[in-house]
Amino acid sequence: MNNIFNFCAGPAMLPQAVMLQAQKEFCNWQDNGVSVMEMSHRSPEYMTMAAEAEQDLRDLMDIPDNYKVLFCHGGGRGQFSAIPLNLLGDKLDADYFLTGQWSHSATLEAKKYARINETNILTTTSEGKTSVLPCAQWPINAGAAYVHYCPNETVDGIEIFDVPETGVIPLVADISSTILSRPIDVTKFGLLYAGAQKNIGPAGLAIVIVREDLIGHARRAIPSIFDYAIQDKFNSMYNTPPTYSWYLAGLVFKWLKTQGGLVEVEKRNIMKANLLYTFIDSSDFYQNNIDKSVRSRMNIPFSLVDESFNNSFLSASKVAGLLNLKGHKSVGGMRASVYNAMPIAGVEALVKFMRDFANENM
Repeated sequence: MNNIFNFCAGPAMLPQAVMLQAQKEFCNWQDNGVSVMEMSHRSPEYMTMAAEAEQDLRDLMDIPDNYKVLFCHGGGRGQFSAIPLNLLGDKLDADYFLTGQWSHSATLEAKKYARINETNILTTTSEGKTSVLPCAQWPINAGAAYVHYCPNETVDGIEIFDVPETGVIPLVADISSTILSRPIDVTKFGLLYAGAQKNIGPAGLAIVIVREDLIGHARRAIPSIFDYAIQDKFNSMYNTPPTYSWYLAGLVFKWLKTQGGLVEVEKRNIMKANLLYTFIDSSDFYQNNIDKSVRSRMNIPFSLVDESFNNSFLSASKVAGLLNLKGHKSVGGMRASVYNAMPIAGVEALVKFMRDFANENM
């Protein structure tokens, strides 16, 4: 098992220490004689665990008291609908900036409820490299109810490190692949949301961090399960939450604290990304077409210059214990997702395999 490294973009690998703890507690959580997934979410034991998980997340991200943390159903796509239904109020316009597949998907859903400027495409191409316009050049609509963007496009391998200035207009970000990978100044945002299945825990959970003044303005027709005011009132337990996912997320938060918090985690993530990008850039066999200024640390796409080797690369990498390296079907090629749980040894093993494969097939 220690020789297997899972580069899946999501559901992604979890820290081995967390998996081992969950395995140990699976049938008898905290000496209750039952699994945590069998317990009532309203039991004192479970509610204590849930409160600890929220506090640990607040500690890790330095979330101010005037922001609510909600543990929600529906993943990131559920929030694609929940956000306009909660934040539009009596306005018609929302700004959505397009930098890749996930911001595009969010825009398509928001168009069901809001008037969207479909010309806000921020990616540019020069000399075969894809980049993104600097945040200072983003055209902000002063009449928009909010501004939405995706700092890390997992499919495209793009990450935006600057934060756009939107003035009094609430800034909303899909941080599904950014969350917990590096420090983020929460106060620059009105709302942050993330699907769990990358850096938080297993699939089935979404976390919403929303400034409290943005709660309570939902449209009348909103489903109750998506209403942030209702979720806040019931402490994210308006109905039965994804209890096991919440529990595992809590274990991940505690694990991150033992790693030294997000400052230390970011250092490791920079090291892992630099190791792989440096090798790709030095190779004539592989290539990455994202401008260095916006390369994702979490999701690293690359292609073989001779694509006839794709199938043999994937077959050989699987035999070598390097799993889920196939790129997204919309872009092809390869992709290595190196979230927090991926150890440096996994990236080192990948680089060694890629070097050996290239030498054997040049």
